[in-house]
Amino acid sequence: MGAGTSTSLFAEGGAGTLRLLMYLAAALVLMVADHRGGHLDRVRQLAGQAMDPLYWLAAAPARAVRAVNTNLSTRLELAARNEALARELLLANARLHRLGAVQQENRRLRALLGGMEQHELSVQLATLLDIDLDPFRHRVVLDSGSRDGVRPGLAIVDATGVMGQVVAVSASTSTAILVSDPNHAVPVQVRRSGVRTIAFGTGRTDQLLLPNIPPSADVRVGDELVTSGLGGTFPPGFPVGRLAELAPDDTGLFMVGKAEPAAALNRSGEVLLVWTGDATTAGPPASGGADAAPTGVDAAPADAAAEPAIADEQPSP
Repeated sequence: MGAGTSTSLFAEGGAGTLRLLMYLAAALVLMVADHRGGHLDRVRQLAGQAMDPLYWLAAAPARAVRAVNTNLSTRLELAARNEALARELLLANARLHRLGAVQQENRRLRALLGGMEQHELSVQLATLLDIDLDPFRHRVVLDSGSRDGVRPGLAIVDATGVMGQVVAVSASTSTAILVSDPNHAVPVQVRRSGVRTIAFGTGRTDQLLLPNIPPSADVRVGDELVTSGLGGTFPPGFPVGRLAELAPDDTGLFMVGKAEPAAALNRSGEVLLVWTGDATTAGPPASGGADAAPTGVDAAPADAAAEPAIADEQPSP
């Protein structure tokens, strides 16, 4: 029994070795044939195509991680960039608004100075410090006083027309009465026809009163009113207002007009003090003194004494 069993084992081992040799021979034949003729290229191609989904599935987790990281970093970068752009936009808007305000201020100042150059008057820029617009008292306080050469009676104008005149002066400030004050009156002239009359304040910043106009006077609604120059306080030719209404008074003997002031009485922030009168005393100081000589001041008309100087007779503030 023992000898038979040993023979059987050797027999099985010999058959296995023979099969292995046959497989190796077949592999060598196939390798040589493939190397020479490329007969297995199509098989490898098909096998590679069949394995592609498996490779894609195996790489999917890594791709997902990279996509998440990329998406997260992109979002963070975009958020930071949007925040930076938002700050830049706010800063640009603030600068734009500031430039707009500066541009408007420059336009107002150019309009003021340009108007004065046309009239060839001696002027000085002043800023409003305070305003009092109760129904019975229309006053403003300016940042220029006696040390700047300001004196009572000086006319003040803005870029669009006459605002009023100085009535009180301290060392560093001055008080001016507006043309809308109920106690103020200014001689005016109709630019179109030359008719002269007087415009009184009404206590309203949007209305002036022109009473006692003769019915035969050449005055129409829409006529522009300018200073006549009578009285010597207001130089001639400055806009005062525009006639908005014209109707008979209660007696029917005269016409009563209502005019809209030309100056922005409740909006102006900068005004000009206008020197006029005697050339030896008029004009702002050239170097800080109140007695400096003026430059380019228009003299009052020769017939200034023909009518009362209503604008000069103002009540104390």
